[in-house]
Amino acid sequence: MIFTSFRRYSLLLLSVTLVVSGCSQDSADTTQPTLSTAAPSASVSDRVPANVTDDALINASNDAGEWLSYGRDYGETRYSPLNQITFSNVSELGVAWTYNTGTFRGLEATPLVHNGIMYASGPWSVVFAVDARTGEELWRYDPQVDRSTGWKACCDVVNRGVAIYGNKIFVGIIDGRLEALDAATGEVVWSEVTVDQSKPYTITGAPRVADGKVLIGNGGAELGTRGYLTAYNPDNGEIEWRFWVVPGNPADGFENADMETAAATWAGDWWTEGGGGNPWDSVIYDPELRLVYVGTGNGSPWSHEHRSDGFGDNLYLSSIVALDVDDGSVVWHYQTTPGDNFDYTAVQPMMVTEIAINGLPRKVVMQAPKNGFFYVLDAETGDLIYADPYAEVTWATGVDLESGRPIETPQARYDNAVTFLTPGPSGAHNWHPMSFSPETGLLYVPTMQGGAFPFSVDADYQYEPAGWNIGVSLGTLTDLSVRPDDQYASGTGPVYDSPGVLLAWDPVARAPRWTREYDFTLNGGTLATAGNLVFQGAADGFLRAFTADFGELVWEVDLGVGIMAAPMTYELDGVQYVSVLVGWGGSAGLIGPNFSGAYKPEGRLWTFRLNGGNIIPVQGQPLPELTEISYNDDPAVIGHGEDMYVTHCMLCHGAGGASGGAMVDLRYAVPATYDIIQNIVREGAFGGRGMPNLGHIVSEDDVDAVKNWLLSLRAGLME
Repeated sequence: MIFTSFRRYSLLLLSVTLVVSGCSQDSADTTQPTLSTAAPSASVSDRVPANVTDDALINASNDAGEWLSYGRDYGETRYSPLNQITFSNVSELGVAWTYNTGTFRGLEATPLVHNGIMYASGPWSVVFAVDARTGEELWRYDPQVDRSTGWKACCDVVNRGVAIYGNKIFVGIIDGRLEALDAATGEVVWSEVTVDQSKPYTITGAPRVADGKVLIGNGGAELGTRGYLTAYNPDNGEIEWRFWVVPGNPADGFENADMETAAATWAGDWWTEGGGGNPWDSVIYDPELRLVYVGTGNGSPWSHEHRSDGFGDNLYLSSIVALDVDDGSVVWHYQTTPGDNFDYTAVQPMMVTEIAINGLPRKVVMQAPKNGFFYVLDAETGDLIYADPYAEVTWATGVDLESGRPIETPQARYDNAVTFLTPGPSGAHNWHPMSFSPETGLLYVPTMQGGAFPFSVDADYQYEPAGWNIGVSLGTLTDLSVRPDDQYASGTGPVYDSPGVLLAWDPVARAPRWTREYDFTLNGGTLATAGNLVFQGAADGFLRAFTADFGELVWEVDLGVGIMAAPMTYELDGVQYVSVLVGWGGSAGLIGPNFSGAYKPEGRLWTFRLNGGNIIPVQGQPLPELTEISYNDDPAVIGHGEDMYVTHCMLCHGAGGASGGAMVDLRYAVPATYDIIQNIVREGAFGGRGMPNLGHIVSEDDVDAVKNWLLSLRAGLME
């Protein structure tokens, strides 16, 4: 299947999922949402939220009409038994209603629907509740995050969703708070700070509910934090238990025996740099086994040599860890990437379900993490059943099924020399949700295939508290970004080539059933339904439906803005709806490229039904007309400006000065902006818009050089 072609960009710039110190963030979102299309509203009584119980969550897979948790059911299969919309009539889908979120950054959440009310979240952890029949806003809550702290967020100030339990909505706030909101009004019931806010922690993931506890993790490994998952009492926000991913300073004593065991797999003074391992996304609960499965993150820093003197597996980094739901103790663990050297997190979506193993049903945990291997584990014991490459992999030749360890290639333990490895830091699969259909037996995984990333140990690395600490040199990125398309790296494929692929993976046959390729990467999550359909939004702004069995494209619609979030579906009054949040952002929306062509578009929640209305795509803001501004064209100044931009600005404002679509394109800034650029960068004049004060990092000469480099690019655009 061939989709619309886009100009090719460097994989190396796409694959970096971190932000360098001092990236600026977007302005505060002040625009109030407006209803674009709506049917008559439901009665007031229909809007009163009913309590969500443990039984409701346990039996969610049997309630076709609702969507009660992030992955719909406790196994997070993202499969709906609704079948009013099928492969044969999906072409008749039209707009039921739309809701303007009033936001201009990445939208990654999966909405929840309960008792006719839809709950969703957006940038800066804003939460909104709307009538699921009409899209009418019922309430909106803004936690008033200090925008100047947005630099702590690795990959945009996003939020992946909320949880519902009892009569409360739970949301993780990007500044480290966990808050309980009244489901009927959006008013704060309680608020707890879950992290040391003096350190660069963030929360972007959706909370989960397990056995009457609310679970939340955190991010921030690249900035030097120590990750953990915490269980909170939903009534009052008191801590029930905490699982630390990596050990702290042995001199302070260990929190439990699990941390003492883990410490034997580390070397050096790892605790001085946090250690990392932050569980920022995937958490699953199995009520039958009473196990919480948590995926853990990368080390701090990335480089194994700098992090642990090149020694040890570094538990529990890059692992699937099964915890006792009662106390958070480790029951078993499986480490996907021992001694992680690549930012190969295992926080990617997991799934718990039954599949046939040797002809017999077996409950398994399945995951396609960053490292390129698809894992099938016994859910009760953690024993490795299968591990197979689902994408191009050059850091290992396979996984030994006896030991469970990857068979690393010699170049996997790279040194100061540039070594091209696949996948890159973005992985073969990132946070974008996958789905599973019991009808077809297939998983539908948004993947990234091919390309190579230049890993090399940063010989000059020194730890900086609250700074970006990866221990890997990024100095080659600028040069590689201008390599010709036909230049290959280590036989792994062209460095510009990283197509996105919708992969239908058969976990029993251990192979793809079908694939559909895009010319662009970082596409949205998937939804599988009993209508023999798989829905996926894409970076080009199209929402598509494929047949689940053979992958035939049967419907597509241009929504005008790149899509990252996963679609969901629900039923009310005998009508099946499909909803998806549309708003470009995340790492690609910051650094680029802008696949859909929309510039700073307003986010929107789209909802479809059979025989709905016409579809009018969202239009992004037009780029302003350019006026000539004089600048210093001294090559030394221009070169220094480019270096400073790459170090401090690129991964928010875009590669080569070109915005990825979610942020201000600095080449098109109005002349007055350049006049006060010193105040903006070094005095925090735009702190309320999310631009931090970098006066302690860059000098006046540095800022002036960046300005002149940007103006040189501006002049080039006017030629």
